[in-house]
Amino acid sequence: MSRTETDAATGPGGPARGGRPDAAGRADGAAREDARAATTMDTGEEMKALETIRRGIHFSPELTDGIRGTLLLAVLASVGQVIVPIAVQQTLDRGLGRAGGPDVSFTVWMGVAAALALVLTSWASYAMTSRLFTTSERGLATLRVKAFRHVHDLPLLTQNTERRGALVSRVTSDVDQVSQFLVFGGLLFVVSVGQVLIATIVMLFYSWQLALVVWVAFAPLFLSLRFFQRKLSDAYGTVRRQVGLLLSAIAEPVVGAAVVRSYSVQSRTQRRIDEAIDAHKAASTRAQGFTAVSFSLGGISAGLANAGVLIVGIWLGFADDITAGEVLAFAFLVTLFVGPVQLGTQILTDAQNAIAGWRRVIGILDTPADLVDPGADGVALPRGPIDVRFDDVTFAYPGGQPVLRDVDLALDAGTRVAIVGETGSGKSTFAKLLTRLMDPSEGRVLLDGVDVRRIAEASLRSSVVLVPQEGFLFDDTLLANVRYGRLDATEADVLASADELGLGDWLAGLPQGLATRVGQRGESLSAGERQLVALLRAHLADPDLLVLDEATSAVDPALEMRIGRALERLMSGRTSVTIAHRLSTAENADEVVVVDRGRVVQRGPHDRLVTEAGSVYAGLHASWVAQQGA
Repeated sequence: MSRTETDAATGPGGPARGGRPDAAGRADGAAREDARAATTMDTGEEMKALETIRRGIHFSPELTDGIRGTLLLAVLASVGQVIVPIAVQQTLDRGLGRAGGPDVSFTVWMGVAAALALVLTSWASYAMTSRLFTTSERGLATLRVKAFRHVHDLPLLTQNTERRGALVSRVTSDVDQVSQFLVFGGLLFVVSVGQVLIATIVMLFYSWQLALVVWVAFAPLFLSLRFFQRKLSDAYGTVRRQVGLLLSAIAEPVVGAAVVRSYSVQSRTQRRIDEAIDAHKAASTRAQGFTAVSFSLGGISAGLANAGVLIVGIWLGFADDITAGEVLAFAFLVTLFVGPVQLGTQILTDAQNAIAGWRRVIGILDTPADLVDPGADGVALPRGPIDVRFDDVTFAYPGGQPVLRDVDLALDAGTRVAIVGETGSGKSTFAKLLTRLMDPSEGRVLLDGVDVRRIAEASLRSSVVLVPQEGFLFDDTLLANVRYGRLDATEADVLASADELGLGDWLAGLPQGLATRVGQRGESLSAGERQLVALLRAHLADPDLLVLDEATSAVDPALEMRIGRALERLMSGRTSVTIAHRLSTAENADEVVVVDRGRVVQRGPHDRLVTEAGSVYAGLHASWVAQQGA
């Protein structure tokens, strides 16, 4: 049977199921979750706004495509805005107010010029909007792909330090905030800056005194922008984090609805959601408070500017320093100046919200993928059963005690090995290191004599397959889920694989066979049937090393026998390592490895280990036999 490269063939890894050392590591990780989220994936929070934008463009270079043409259109749109006030001034002073009587021809030409200016402005604004929208969406699509790809590449240990809802929000809602700003806020910013600059130039041409009045009126707002920028940056950074926590608080009870209802903890769950909503409300209210103050200051500045222009303009008119047409044109120019500045306060708010989201996405991309794929420089494993060696391996979660200590272990190719031990002994961590879902803190894990860190990812994933205790199924057909073992497999390939495992009659008994939809997380199937799908997926992948986290304790005896027969055929001709929760599995293994408190304390066949009086394995087996009898 042929094999294919596929990450999905390994199945999703769950959290470590170890006990004391594993649990301690997980507890430490949970206690440090918020701290790690703030220091690891939010390393960009201290980046300045311009630095954030520069880094964002680095990750989405499409954002700069055609930027010169877009800026040219922005200039045309801005220039078109000031032609109308100039036309009004010229019409009043040289057309209607001419000393020898109204100049109708000149007045008509000024009207035509104003109309053409409006057409030019409208076209330039449309073209600029279209270009901004296209380049922004292309750039942000690239950002989404890169962020999701990087999240996928992060090791489980790193992923588990961040709540799933918060992690998803970085790739979805945080990018959406950037999108909205670039398409709408970015457009308004470009046009507004152009309008302010050009309006100021024309105002200076008409009357430097009135231009000075306008700028003095807005000076308090301009001088306070830096203060508001810092406050809004901090406030909206908090808002974006609270969005992620809110999504987590809502998503967890939805996924765990059965547990919530079974244990009647709806009230406690609702309190957690209410607390997350209240925290988000408080953060948003604080951020909007700063926005309201800045917007109000803009309104006060606009009122002062209009009043000042009116008073000083009348005084200059009496002194014959300005004409009536120029005063009227100046009134139009003040509107062109005041509108963008007032709008700028809202743009500032949107910008800080977007930049806060941008920082969080960049924080993901800056988080190192600890499990580096050597790629083309990596070693490709040959076909055939794989031998395994743990060379003085020690593993500890960050800040925690070692989960595995000084493990030296060699497993021959083609053997069936059962890893047993009490809950918390470190046996599940053993499986994760073997499949390179994590790397050891010290020592090496060798497959066919090659350090797993030197094996190309594609080769590793096609040669080594993990069947987790609870095989994750996607909301699709059974056929689609099985094909994660080999994406190019045909329906005939899947049926042949099922027959080899003795599962053909089970498939035939399903309502729609391979077309049966499994539901979200496989909820339409029983736990045992989900395990059968996982075994079928693994068989289709045709690995050389099979790692199984046994899960048959929750199925009925008939289905357990079917799973057992399928496992027997699946392990045939391969090296297999089984994390044994039921010692009947150990009884049938070629060799048993006993792990206790992170160390390998015994190894050998079941028949010999069980007779060693006072040994760890003998005690485990005796306890298991007693439970079966009860």
